[in-house]
Amino acid sequence: MENKPLQQFSLEEITDKYIGEKGSPKRDAFENELRLDLLGEALRQTRMDRKLTQEELGKLVGVQKSQISKLENNIKNARFETVLKVFKALNTRITFKLESEETSS
Repeated sequence: MENKPLQQFSLEEITDKYIGEKGSPKRDAFENELRLDLLGEALRQTRMDRKLTQEELGKLVGVQKSQISKLENNIKNARFETVLKVFKALNTRITFKLESEETSS
């Protein structure tokens, strides 16, 4: 029996095939969700770096501990205003980078 070498695929190829090509609604939703997960993780890491519990941070912001947990784990359902308040309470500046992709005519 002959062993064939394994075929390799890039992450981009796999994402195109199973999620959708760049610019498609399904792909855009997928990529936006990933970015929001990164924001939630950044919030958690910053809180931990400041040696604050979720409860302590919630008191600083004026929300319950459960709201901080939701922000860290499922930020896509959060109000933007609340996210900004949390980062302000953590004495952390948050910046967003917007990029416009040029389309060929």
